[in-house]
Amino acid sequence: MGVRIARESEADAAASRERFWEYLNHIAGALEYKTREGHLRAYCTALLLESDRKSVEPIAERLTPDEHRVSATHQALLHFIGNADWSDEAVLRSVREYVLPAITKHAPISTWIADDTGIPKQGEHSVGVAHQYCGQLGKQARCQVAVTLSIANEHASLPIGYRLYLPEEWTKDAERMRRVGVPEEIAFETKPQIALKQVRSALDAGIPRGTFVADAGYGNDTKLRDQLTAWGVPYAVTVQEPTLVWAPGTEPLPPKPWNGRGRKPTKFQRDDKHQPISVKQLAMELPKEAYHHVEWREGTAGMLASRFTRVRVRAAHGETHTQREPEWLLIEWDEKEEKPRKYWLSTLPESTPIKELVQTVQMRWRIEHDFLELKNELGLNQYEGRKWRGFHHHASMCIAAYGFLLAERGRFSPSGRPAIAIPTVSPKRRSRGSPKHSPTA
Repeated sequence: MGVRIARESEADAAASRERFWEYLNHIAGALEYKTREGHLRAYCTALLLESDRKSVEPIAERLTPDEHRVSATHQALLHFIGNADWSDEAVLRSVREYVLPAITKHAPISTWIADDTGIPKQGEHSVGVAHQYCGQLGKQARCQVAVTLSIANEHASLPIGYRLYLPEEWTKDAERMRRVGVPEEIAFETKPQIALKQVRSALDAGIPRGTFVADAGYGNDTKLRDQLTAWGVPYAVTVQEPTLVWAPGTEPLPPKPWNGRGRKPTKFQRDDKHQPISVKQLAMELPKEAYHHVEWREGTAGMLASRFTRVRVRAAHGETHTQREPEWLLIEWDEKEEKPRKYWLSTLPESTPIKELVQTVQMRWRIEHDFLELKNELGLNQYEGRKWRGFHHHASMCIAAYGFLLAERGRFSPSGRPAIAIPTVSPKRRSRGSPKHSPTA
């Protein structure tokens, strides 16, 4: 469901508006200063209205019927988004506190989904812009990339962490970092390192735990998987074909005997007969009858299904004085293809049914749905400022607006269609660069 405003009755509309103001009042408590509350209400309202552009200047034009006041509104919102020192973490925490009960009304949190989202950009001066992979375009391009963490169940998901990834070419240029207002404490971190910080914050906040789900950009990182295990967070992550594992019935040799001098050897040994194999090799060696048809959810064109199998393996990296605990290797191999399609490693319990394992790894679709709406409907990718603070403030407002939609949808059964009424703003002039205005529905 896109951000469309339906009015089934005046009573429904009035109740929805009342909840909207209640929601904004709740979030406003995270801003510290009352003078910012009006800007919060105005910005979130404009994000939920239909319009062609949702950066600061078009928002100001949309909110201000008197064209002589547009400049003042623009400057006030520009300061609120680009310069004011309110905390993004505090705002997202307030959003989570309000929305989480609505998400869990129908089912508990089952997964924590880590991902990154790309925002195409022209030029080179906006914070974090570099030639890198952009998921929105499906190729290498000049863009910004933000690492995100969402909490989810089968009915809904909400981003609770959002942080810009800075390539090394940025973090090595102190003057460039200073010009766009990157905090001094920010240094280069990989995307998995940023994701781990977001997980740590979620654990510290006492958020209901779920299985950590991510693509190979995170799943290939052995330090990330080890840290999640140390924190007691189960994972189900994609890995690539060359990933090495110890197949069932195989293991490394024990460490060399200690001769009484120096440090006692702790690293397990390998020889010609004791070698791990790649997950691809293991998958290819399994008999065809090991693969079974598994359905995981209803899609737009019918039930989604494929062939899967699973094997208990041990990850083969950095063995020290103890071997790693066995975990699931889940393999997808569609019968129409010549080789396996995907591989996942998971520390879910040995007793987990294969259908539940498949449903868990396939939950990444929820975060893709989130960012489709956040970009196409709420303007997440339309911020035109260049600085660190504005980039994150705009994203926090978009997530706040999205949170209200989730809370409203959560009031109904999963198949229900809530009527969402937002206070209207009548446009009086055309936003610069916008071919037309879409009237409020």
